[in-house]
Amino acid sequence: MQMTQFKKQAQRGFTLIELMIVVAIIGILAAVALPQYSNYTSRAKAAGAMAELDSLKTAIAECYQTGADFTLCSTMGANSIPQLAVTKYITALPTISSGVITGVTTGATSNGGGALVITTLAPSTVAGQANMTWTTTGTICDPVRGLKPGQGGCQ
Repeated sequence: MQMTQFKKQAQRGFTLIELMIVVAIIGILAAVALPQYSNYTSRAKAAGAMAELDSLKTAIAECYQTGADFTLCSTMGANSIPQLAVTKYITALPTISSGVITGVTTGATSNGGGALVITTLAPSTVAGQANMTWTTTGTICDPVRGLKPGQGGCQ
C-alpha cells in the first residue's frame, strides 16, 4: 500500500487583507488621536500662561493691600510688580492699568491657528472679604483649546 505524504505548509506571513485591515485601524486611530493631542497641548500652554501670570497677580494683590488703591498698581517694574519676559507660554507682554492686566497673547492656539488672547484679567475685592478674585475674559476661555469654565477665572 502506497501512502502519499502530505506536507503541512506553515503560513509564512500575513495576507494582504490582514495587512490592509491593520493599516485601516492605525489610520482611524491616528485620525482621532492627532486632533485630541493638539487640543491637549494648546490647553497645557494656556494653563502655563496662567501659571506664569500668578506672580504678577500676587504682586498686584500685595500692591493693593499696601496702598489700598489699584491706581498705584499700573507699572511693571514699580511698586514690587515684577517685569515679565516673553516665554513659550506668554508670547506678548501684557499691560497693566489700575490693577487690570490686559493684552496677554499666549502660546495656546485656536483651531484656526491664531493665538488665544487674555483680553482682561481683572481683580475684584469685596469689603470684609479676605480673597481677591480674578475674572478672565478673552479667547483664552475656550473650553476646547483653552481654559474651561471655572479655570483661571473664566466664566
